[in-house]
Amino acid sequence: MSAPVSFYLEQAANCAKAAEGAQLDNQRAKFLEAQVAWQELADRALHVQSEREKRDAARVAVAVVDA
Repeated sequence: MSAPVSFYLEQAANCAKAAEGAQLDNQRAKFLEAQVAWQELADRALHVQSEREKRDAARVAVAVVDA
């Protein structure tokens, strides 16, 4: 089971906030890299969810036609 999209978005927001408060450039860079990674996970999860819904809708349509 994958983590919910909201978790990924929350982690991205936490990293952004941590980056704002970072005093060292290398810390800020790491937090920003982590933010990008979390956002990519959220985007990917949203895409998978969308594709799953499309696939499920297509299966229902085929089942209705076959019935």
